[in-house]
Amino acid sequence: MLHQVEESLRRLGTDYIDLYQIHGFDPLTPFEETLGAMDDLVTSGKVRYIGCSNLAAWQLMKALGISERDHLPRFVSLQAYYTVAGRDLERELVPLLLDQRLGLMVWSPLAGGLLSGKFDRNTTPSEGRRTVFDFPPVNKERAFDIVDVLRPMAASRGVSVAQVALAWLLHQPVVTTVIIGAKRLDQLEDNLASVDVTLSADELARIDEVSRLAPEYPGWMLARQGGDRT
Repeated sequence: MLHQVEESLRRLGTDYIDLYQIHGFDPLTPFEETLGAMDDLVTSGKVRYIGCSNLAAWQLMKALGISERDHLPRFVSLQAYYTVAGRDLERELVPLLLDQRLGLMVWSPLAGGLLSGKFDRNTTPSEGRRTVFDFPPVNKERAFDIVDVLRPMAASRGVSVAQVALAWLLHQPVVTTVIIGAKRLDQLEDNLASVDVTLSADELARIDEVSRLAPEYPGWMLARQGGDRT
């Protein structure tokens, strides 16, 4: 791995990598081995920090425990899918990230373009790539209900639905940064302008109402038992 990183650095014309991430969980490779290899990279000065992507909460917490036990580099960030139409991350991973002080890098923040505002219930497959390449998986009827709430918020500001969807993410305390997947300059400029969109408490409440996750066990039991302790 060290040789491969050195070759990447040579091609990039730099001396080190700020953040080096594993892309997913490998069931055939123990975390001890993965983190040991990362330790070699950090110790050599080729990598400053390590991160991970697409891990379940138990996998991430196990890796953090191994790092502490064996005095190995610790993941400082998680790259994961998170949108107003896909809030599954909030069940287990968001509490973990906040508790363990890890950053969150969001990929596909517009759900593969579904939250761009270009799609609705009447969009046919020929009218956009998102309807042909159906990824990430999204409950479309629920997503369109959310878009229906976002549209008037966008219209009242003279901005795109995409900007409001991205602004919602930027309002979430757990989010550190958002990875934009723009294909054209105008899309990039539009997405970047989301940093100037401030949503009111009432608007955030309305978005939460239409997009919040249904209660699941043990979440509802933890809230019931601990409600008078916070």
